[in-house]
Amino acid sequence: MTNSKELLQYTNGLTLLFAEDHQELRESTAEILKNFFKTVDAVNDGDEALALYKENTYDIILTDIRMPKIDGIELTQKIYEINPLQSIIILSAHDESKYLIPLINMGVSQFIKKPIDYQELMESLLKVAKKLLDVPNETQTSSHIISLDTNYTYDRDNKLLAKGDDNIYLTKYEIIFLDILTSQSGKIFSNEDIVNYYLAQEESIDAQNIRKLVSKLRKKVPADSIESVYGVGYRVVLTL
Repeated sequence: MTNSKELLQYTNGLTLLFAEDHQELRESTAEILKNFFKTVDAVNDGDEALALYKENTYDIILTDIRMPKIDGIELTQKIYEINPLQSIIILSAHDESKYLIPLINMGVSQFIKKPIDYQELMESLLKVAKKLLDVPNETQTSSHIISLDTNYTYDRDNKLLAKGDDNIYLTKYEIIFLDILTSQSGKIFSNEDIVNYYLAQEESIDAQNIRKLVSKLRKKVPADSIESVYGVGYRVVLTL
């Protein structure tokens, strides 16, 4: 669980642009963010956000999807045209899941559900900040061993899931699924990504069987370590 002191350590020199049309949410969230970032600019819509972006440099963009004038999808697209490497975090409601696919295709991998869970937001901000500052991923005990939580590890080289000193049996299909999810921890992989990954391993799977596979695999890994993002896909969540 991310704590305020740890987050501040990595974000106190960074700048953030926050776009959210709901005034109360924008103001309350901006006040929280100002405790951690060097600069926080909060705007009402994508048009204002884009105008500020063209005038200033921001380390992180935090934006809602549904906004007047320019929505979060168009804003993201225009920002990537200016800077393809810009770090962007998207705020989305459950009923907006159909809008996430184009964002994933653009390269966005960080999504926060609305209403905002501020612990989840802190974790995403910390992850992005560490990447910006090129901090090694502390959730990995080595380049190939992924710590799913304090007890569980997944060895990507040897294809071994372990709880403490005890290995947990995995089927070939479960191994392939863990391989793709742990290849980029926190990234959401769509059903299409997963199907294509299986095809690359000379195996086949469809969306219905992906759901069945996830249901079985969740009984073997830590609780909540595999997250379903409704209508979008799956990601691994490291709970250290």
